Amino acid sequence: MTLAIAAEPVPLEFTADGVLRVGKTRVTLDTVVAVFQQGATAEEIVYRYPSLNLADVYSVIAFYLNHPQEVEAYLQQRQQQAQEVRKMNEARFDPQGLRDRLLVRKAQQET
Repeated sequence: MTLAIAAEPVPLEFTADGVLRVGKTRVTLDTVVAVFQQGATAEEIVYRYPSLNLADVYSVIAFYLNHPQEVEAYLQQRQQQAQEVRKMNEARFDPQGLRDRLLVRKAQQET
């Protein structure tokens, strides 16, 4: 019996929004890398996110370890995008006094 050695593709897929997801799940590369950096093992990551496949998690971790600069650049870009979206939302929906406005609305509905 001969063992066939073949390279497996990394199970990362870009969404239409440019977000990298692991396999066919909704779990992002950002999530897996963050939890891994916090010290979680691949098994712990799968336990926390049961939609993930253990082999996929190991593959994603290996990709991250082999390409740390590229992954970190991607993660920084994602953080910048998140900050921009947060600023846009705060500009559109002023968070100051939100609790007070909601309490007034609730009081009006109760009467």
